[in-house]
Amino acid sequence: MKKVLIDCDVGVDDALALILAFHSPELEVKAVTGVNGNVPLEQVFENIQKVLSLIRPKSKPFIAKGANQPLKGKTIYAHSVHGKDGLGGAKIERRKGEEFWQIFAGRADDLITNMAHQYPHELTLIATGPLTNLALALQKNPEGMRKVKEVSIMGGAVRTRGNITLHAEFNIFSDPLAAKIVFESGLPMTLVPLDVTHHVSLTSAWMEEKVKPLKNPFSKFVIEATGYNPAAQKFRNKEVIYLHDPLAVGLVIDPNLVRTERLSLDVETQEGEHYGQIKEAKEGAKVEVCLGVDAKRFLELFFERLK
Repeated sequence: MKKVLIDCDVGVDDALALILAFHSPELEVKAVTGVNGNVPLEQVFENIQKVLSLIRPKSKPFIAKGANQPLKGKTIYAHSVHGKDGLGGAKIERRKGEEFWQIFAGRADDLITNMAHQYPHELTLIATGPLTNLALALQKNPEGMRKVKEVSIMGGAVRTRGNITLHAEFNIFSDPLAAKIVFESGLPMTLVPLDVTHHVSLTSAWMEEKVKPLKNPFSKFVIEATGYNPAAQKFRNKEVIYLHDPLAVGLVIDPNLVRTERLSLDVETQEGEHYGQIKEAKEGAKVEVCLGVDAKRFLELFFERLK
């Protein structure tokens, strides 16, 4: 089992990534940390607890709050995608007195480096939100971060267009300076950009064939959180829901799901049209970048673990 810490900004696809991670026997999720992103930090932290109440893990992970704003630039949210509560209005029953987590006394960046020291060269970080917490940990305790085994990051658009602007993807655009610090750190990492996540999606056909027949709390959550309308065969007027964050978990479970290239990356941190854009550089620290994915195998894995 791989020891894992998930740093997230819990919106709908982060929640699906958490379900996939906790339902996978290959992974042992030791901690979940929250960062300002899809929704404000307080809502992120509440959503972590909501999703853990849905999953009900036997081994209680540590949870911690992280950065409530980017290192540089303005705070932006994705309410139009994830709803005001970040979970698309999905209802999760929480029984009074039941807590499926342990609250860490410090900040998220401290928990990340504490875990890295506790499990030297064993801990995998999965980052599915802006990279502020990871950048703060690198600035504060670079020695601790060097003990991390590997990092899987959902973010960026390398050889395709962005989803928040023509050039940038939401997570990187939310804190480009943090992304630059992380990419230049030399940590062993794999980037999961829109180049591959736009090939893995929930469709009405998948919902009808794989999700609805399950009739369990997780399928109910997927239907509610994505706003799936069986009559219209759409998700809140969208044709598909991209599984961005679950794919970052999927490659930790099975690295053979993706095809990667080692690239040096630069991030545009100056405000303007290209703010938050990832560019390929001629030199610098190398990052494994996913540029191909076995979408069918990944989707089969995802639906299997929803059970």
